[in-house]
Amino acid sequence: MSIVDIRNLSFSYGRGKPPVIERFSCSIDKGEIVGIVGASGNGKSTLLRLIAGLEIPSGGEIRINGAPVVNEGNFILPERRGVGMVFQDYALFPHMTVRKNIEFALHRLPRKERAKKLEEMLDLVQLGEYKERYPHELSGGQQQRVALARALAQKPAILLMDEPFSNLDAGLKDTIRSELLAILKKAQMTCLFVTHDRQDVVAISDRSIHLGPGNLL
Repeated sequence: MSIVDIRNLSFSYGRGKPPVIERFSCSIDKGEIVGIVGASGNGKSTLLRLIAGLEIPSGGEIRINGAPVVNEGNFILPERRGVGMVFQDYALFPHMTVRKNIEFALHRLPRKERAKKLEEMLDLVQLGEYKERYPHELSGGQQQRVALARALAQKPAILLMDEPFSNLDAGLKDTIRSELLAILKKAQMTCLFVTHDRQDVVAISDRSIHLGPGNLL
């Protein structure tokens, strides 16, 4: 079953400018981990922003769980798309502890459910003993896990990750990749991530999409 269906998607930054993405199509199945590769400026991060609803395409359609979230006559707001996103810099709140950062994503739940879900997420990313620490007191890999826990807490249909390993120490990348893969598989999460490093694709993805001239799959 496809979680995301993209058909003939096009996007450009302003009228009259050349398209960054042109008539791009792909499908992502439930539980798949897919890497998007391509040269800088070829629209990799833009594709994530289009799926998340942070940009509006000039043409085409995106469906999530079978329902159109954007097409010629339809635009569903980002918070109603069932999409989780981990940004390149993790976007953690510096004045909030690990616990508060994750709880931020759970504010709509009743207090009792919130506490249970928080413990589930801390256990998933193995950060229970760090829950009262602040982001600046964590390593890059730990910060990434907090961002991951916050995104997964809302049970998104798909998780989008922009260059998830670019801010990490080269010596730790293999370990962090393995940890991330284990968390995604345990959560049975469908994931689409952007990278410029082929090793990231080899390490954690089921397949890759090359985004560039002709939008080759």
